[in-house]
Amino acid sequence: MMTGTAWAGKRYAVLGLARSGAATVRALLASGAEVTAWDNDEAKRSPSLRLRGEGRGEGPSSTPAAPATSLLPTLVFADPLAIDLAGFDGVVVSPGVPLNRHPIVAHAGNVPILGDIELFAQARADLPPHKVVGITGTNGKSTTTALIHHILCAAGIPARMGGNIGLPILEQDPLPAGGVYVLELSSYQIDLTYRLDCDVAVLLNITPDHLDRYAGFDAYAASKARLFAMQSATHTAIIGTGDAPSRAIAETLGNRAIRIAVPDDLPAFGPALAGPHNAQNALTAIATCEALGLDRATIDAALRTYRALPHRMAHVADVAGVAYVDDSKATNPESTAPALNAFARIHWIVGGLAKGDDLDACRPGFGNVVRAYTIGDAADRFAELLGPDMAVENAGTLDAAVRSAATQARAGDTVLLSPACASFDQFSDYEARGRAFAAAVEALR
Repeated sequence: MMTGTAWAGKRYAVLGLARSGAATVRALLASGAEVTAWDNDEAKRSPSLRLRGEGRGEGPSSTPAAPATSLLPTLVFADPLAIDLAGFDGVVVSPGVPLNRHPIVAHAGNVPILGDIELFAQARADLPPHKVVGITGTNGKSTTTALIHHILCAAGIPARMGGNIGLPILEQDPLPAGGVYVLELSSYQIDLTYRLDCDVAVLLNITPDHLDRYAGFDAYAASKARLFAMQSATHTAIIGTGDAPSRAIAETLGNRAIRIAVPDDLPAFGPALAGPHNAQNALTAIATCEALGLDRATIDAALRTYRALPHRMAHVADVAGVAYVDDSKATNPESTAPALNAFARIHWIVGGLAKGDDLDACRPGFGNVVRAYTIGDAADRFAELLGPDMAVENAGTLDAAVRSAATQARAGDTVLLSPACASFDQFSDYEARGRAFAAAVEALR
């Protein structure tokens, strides 16, 4: 795991002991810090938290008061809201903690609120010489992060992938000299980070999302822009120019910014990178790897072996000549829109827990939809919205939608799960929704 001399002898409170919080506690303890940790889930408040690989369950942090219980000289379990934080060097919170309304912000006073990515930034001085790539944007982060990591590994360059994807970065072993850390960074993670100087910083796009956490869209865009504000002026910035807010950020960086625009004559990068949005992801990954010193022939060879991430326009199966595609990770209309433009004759399964009241971002792809099947909490509303533009069936459940689509699709069509919604009305997360889709497809065989 990562350790850092910058943390030795200091005192930290860690709020939330899911994957990243548990990894943070272990890294801080291994570095000689004193840690006060808390999670509402009693099972996570265990001495085994010290052990690598433990405490990886998911669960929200919370605030009920409880008496401090000393287990070891450097590890105490107590709710940070129930103790005096004066003298602490930082409060480490999960990115899921809403800083705009959580009481920990006021309670901490002058004590810094930070995240595990900030701790990684502080530990960099103790690591063998390396580079860091940071990728942010509303949509496409995971694919671009995984693609850059894949290219580096295929080229024989030691690489670690972390941040908002895979294992928490503090859980992973340091790279040897010459390695590259590839970090997917949400706006929430950037909000908790202050000194991450990326050798290559990437912004893919900015569209409305997570606005409940910000004082409007401009504040959300400003959060993304902070990734570049933390950079040294000599380091590389790569920015997609498909939307006005991203273009405006590029303009502030002048010649330092490499601008990525998808040409009208769409490049072909294979089935795992279909559609204009994946063309942008691929072009961004190419530019990033070139900035890291790789030649184009090496990059192109690696692109040919890339396979799509689960639940991101991933081909599940062909049944009776019909392709079934899992895009469950598309949890807002903006992330669904590219999928609707990537296929012809789509049977579109859409719905869940809506993040807004419209599907306007998807409208450019409506002409590719043969029929829509609405599901979940948004089923009635989406059926009403889509009815004037296409044939719509209010299927209610994912399983019913798959069965109905299978009876109506013909060879050459695509049945696409791209919900444009969160999953929490009917599933534990988007991954569970994707697995349910695959199981429903398998039942057709």
